[in-house]
Amino acid sequence: MSTPQPDVPHTGGESPSAPAPGEAGPGQRRDRRSPGSSRVGRNLPAAISVGLSLLAVLLAGLFLWPMGFVLIAVAAAILGVWEVFRALEAHGTRVPVVPILGAAVAIPATAYFAGQEAQLFALLASCAAVLLWQSLEHPDGAARSVFAGVFLVLWVPFLIGYAVLPLHASASPPGLGLWPGGTVPSATLELVLTLLLVVANDTFGYIVGASLGKHPMAPKISPKKSWEGFAGSVAGAMVVGVLGAVFLLGRPWWVGVVLAVVMVGAATAGDLAESMVKRELGIKDMSSILPGHGGMMDRLDSILFATPAAYLVFNLLAGT
Repeated sequence: MSTPQPDVPHTGGESPSAPAPGEAGPGQRRDRRSPGSSRVGRNLPAAISVGLSLLAVLLAGLFLWPMGFVLIAVAAAILGVWEVFRALEAHGTRVPVVPILGAAVAIPATAYFAGQEAQLFALLASCAAVLLWQSLEHPDGAARSVFAGVFLVLWVPFLIGYAVLPLHASASPPGLGLWPGGTVPSATLELVLTLLLVVANDTFGYIVGASLGKHPMAPKISPKKSWEGFAGSVAGAMVVGVLGAVFLLGRPWWVGVVLAVVMVGAATAGDLAESMVKRELGIKDMSSILPGHGGMMDRLDSILFATPAAYLVFNLLAGT
């Protein structure tokens, strides 16, 4: 629906009914999208180039230097924590950012070097540090700040630790160098397939949703996410999952189907969870650090939920 325009006195020159260049005429809607933007308001060329670059860096770390992947995960966790911290602070909720930033380093590192039990211990220690820091720093609004801080630790550093955890099982013992023997372990290949499935979820969901999406999936949280896009994500992820399970992992084809369905469900839940937080905070993106994507959290949202789900699935299907 077009917004009624106020009457403007005619001062000569062009007819008042003729819109100026770039302005909408009667009954028309002004197109505010910049050149190259998609119908959902993103700069599509920039989004594609940034997305492919990030995927290439992640895969290079997994195949060549596992510690490099850990460093990337830690850097992503730090940026994600900082983005959410700034958004919460702008909304009037202060959180003790120093212990949370410490958790962003400690939890993925302990997951890589010491495994899942150490990751859980680092989580408990980080939550205790949040409580202690807040009690010493500022007593006003302490309960709200502590709850927000613990939520942030659980949401970003703890969940991103599951993207690092498979590398602990792969490297025996985990080290700072290249893969022992120059071969990539199976657990690392499982993580590669997990990341490819997250990319497939986003890519096919966008393609189908942008062209055919008519039925909103969660209109109050993410109005542009449709059931048609979700179906496209499932179909595309199944293709990638089956091919990856057979040719990358040497597993039966149905493992790829199960993994694809679980990954799409988890990635969609992660996307909706971040959308709910952003809607509550009244923001569109967590930041603008990644051209065409928004902030780091706008890229991590799916991965944060997908990697723990993949870790569980692969452990349940071990030996198949």
